Amino acid sequence: MKTFRVLIADDEEAPREHLRRLLQTHGPEAELVAVCSNGVDAWDEALAHEPEVCFLDIRMPGLTGLQVAQRLSALERPPQIVFVTAFNDHALAAFETGAVDYLVKPLNPEQLLQRIAALP
Repeated sequence: MKTFRVLIADDEEAPREHLRRLLQTHGPEAELVAVCSNGVDAWDEALAHEPEVCFLDIRMPGLTGLQVAQRLSALERPPQIVFVTAFNDHALAAFETGAVDYLVKPLNPEQLLQRIAALP
C-alpha cells in the first residue's frame, strides 16, 4: 500500500495520542501531517497539508467534526473522513457529510486495520 497523509483532530489529548500510536504501530503507511485539538485548526491544517484521510472527533471547540467534514466535502479533492468518537448517536449525520467510516471509542487496532485496508 502506498503512503497516505493523515490528519487527526480530537479535543482530548488521550484519544489523539492513542490514535497516533495505533497509526504508528499498525498503519506504517500513514504519514501524520497534523494533529489538532479543535475544529478550526483541523480545517486550517487540512487546507495547508491536503491529507488523504482525516480522523475527526464529533464534538470539538470552534468547529465540530461534522462542520469540518462538511467543509472538507466541498473541496475539489476532499479527503476521506473517518469519525472517531465516543458518541454513537451522530452516525447518520456523519455519513451525510460523506464520511467513509464511523468508529466508536475506545478504538481498537482491528478497527483501524480494517479502515486502512479499505483505503484506495
